[in-house]
Amino acid sequence: MAKAKGNRIQVILECTEHKESGQPGTSRYISTKNRKNTPERLEIKKYNPILKRMTIHKEIK
Repeated sequence: MAKAKGNRIQVILECTEHKESGQPGTSRYISTKNRKNTPERLEIKKYNPILKRMTIHKEIK
């Protein structure tokens, strides 16, 4: 198993609006963040290909 380099970790971002819409499938992205600079959960606007528009994606654990 590879050792983590410093404070940068990999996180999974999932669409919040898609979950509420009830449509099948999920929109997820993988990104990295610095644990020291942003200890709270990440929120980024990303493109959802199923809803065909920009939506808010939140970090899941």
